[in-house]
Amino acid sequence: MDLDGKVRLLADSARFDLCGSCFGQPSRKSNPQGGWIYPVSLPDGRVVKVLKILLSNDCVHDCFYCANRAGSPFRRTSLKAEELVALFLRLWQKGLVKGLFLSSAVSRDPTWTMNEMLKTVEMLRKKFHFRGYIHLKILPEATRDYIEEAVRLATRVSVNLEAPSPHYLSAIAPQKSFSRIMGLFSLLSDLRRKGLCAPAGITTQFVVGGSTEKDREILGTAFLLYRKFCLARVYYSAFQPVWGTPFSGRPAVSSWREVRLYQVDYLLRRYQFSLDEIYFSEDGNLPLDQDPKTLWALRHPEFFPVEVNKASLGDLLKVPGIGPLSARRIVEARKKGKIADISSLKKMGIRVKKALPFLLIDGKKPCDSGRKQLFLFC
Repeated sequence: MDLDGKVRLLADSARFDLCGSCFGQPSRKSNPQGGWIYPVSLPDGRVVKVLKILLSNDCVHDCFYCANRAGSPFRRTSLKAEELVALFLRLWQKGLVKGLFLSSAVSRDPTWTMNEMLKTVEMLRKKFHFRGYIHLKILPEATRDYIEEAVRLATRVSVNLEAPSPHYLSAIAPQKSFSRIMGLFSLLSDLRRKGLCAPAGITTQFVVGGSTEKDREILGTAFLLYRKFCLARVYYSAFQPVWGTPFSGRPAVSSWREVRLYQVDYLLRRYQFSLDEIYFSEDGNLPLDQDPKTLWALRHPEFFPVEVNKASLGDLLKVPGIGPLSARRIVEARKKGKIADISSLKKMGIRVKKALPFLLIDGKKPCDSGRKQLFLFC
């Protein structure tokens, strides 16, 4: 297989790992070299385009959901570190990418694969003095010396947990050890306390619906990872059947399930919600027909309406249609005077159609401009 063929195949195989995306399913476009360029949100809010690619798609693991699993009837190939470095530098010098997302199947053995991935990053950093964004996947079997080198070299690292408990992981990836992966998070957390960490932190991913796990269990484990190991992000990937795998006959999981998990994730990380405040259906999953924040508001009429000129930042964050940025804008605006009308809220970026039923403006229920009917509290 020629180099262009390798790149097309390995870039396409990388689409299953969402740990570098902006939100859920990443937008992407084909680049002239046949790979994929993905937008990635950096911790400072900037979005940069990265080359997202696998070093190899030839895996020794037999994960039942994965297109790259051992024995799958797909073409196998790998890149040498030198080939991957040359490819990235060509794209970078043309201004097509600003960073690299490097992952890999476990080819030959974990030591060889981690060594080649680290060799790639080390060449970029030390030989070619690239100082931009690099996201590096850490394999579950990685040893401490490789992990330490990874966090020294990369901007962000990821360790994919895939499932919320040992039971569910064994059902989809019997060769992977849940306790070992959790041990990697513990090691990374320990290194962080000692001052050795990737600047943009650690991420992980769950395969949603790969087994019979419930949303409550996924989010419970995600909340634990955030609280105990200070993860930067958890990503959720709705299961999609892949031809040639043992799970090829299973139905695809609704993308709405993935969306609802992300919405709750944001509520936990940025809206001061606790997991106890999230409503789950009797089956342990999130309702798909209503977003979780609006659902909380409708189930807590005693909390509303909120007076926009007096409410605390935390109370404003409970209002549907008001996010962290717009809540802070409200607090800052009140220092200069009262908020008097809906147009002022619109200028702050508030989604007034969602927010107005839950707000008072100077003691009165606001009505939408151009409409005679008042928004009644529900």
